[in-house]
Amino acid sequence: MPTRARERLLDAAEDLFYAEGIRAVGVERILSVSGVGRASFYRHFPSKDDLVVAVLRRRDERWRAWLAERVEALGGHPLDVFDALAERFARADFRGCAFINTMIETADPDSAAHRVAAEHKERVRAYVSGLIERDGRADAAELAHLFVLLVDGAIVTAVRERSTHPAQRARAAAAALLTTARTTTGTTAGAATSGAAT
Repeated sequence: MPTRARERLLDAAEDLFYAEGIRAVGVERILSVSGVGRASFYRHFPSKDDLVVAVLRRRDERWRAWLAERVEALGGHPLDVFDALAERFARADFRGCAFINTMIETADPDSAAHRVAAEHKERVRAYVSGLIERDGRADAAELAHLFVLLVDGAIVTAVRERSTHPAQRARAAAAALLTTARTTTGTTAGAATSGAAT
């Protein structure tokens, strides 16, 4: 069935790209692992680049759905993002962020793969912003940018350290950010009120 062949290609390519890198894996290897013929491959994907984009788009949807599901299960607080990440870091097959890896490999910001990877990061930032806003923060948009910096830093550090500790340290930093930002906001608001009353 053609649809099943497409899924087999996507499954094989996603596993191989994540484990070994996009450039290291050629079409022949994908065909061998997927069991799909060359003609069938080109019916679904005009080129390897098209396959890469399809893999990233599917992974984006699945990864963000997983994150939302885990965060809600953990309590739905913005800091739960880091607890969910710790679960990922603990997996034996953890190789970092597929989207960060893609941006490093492709390098060209105008390439389709690079754009899809960047869009994923923006969607994650928007999701985190929503979590923070739901927690009652007016400064959610700015805090979300800082949270995503911590998320990406934790991911890269976890690859280097091969442990869950970076997620825990990033969580502590994010918690401090929430406290500091709330205190600063309160202080600023108090000063503004005081000035208005004068």
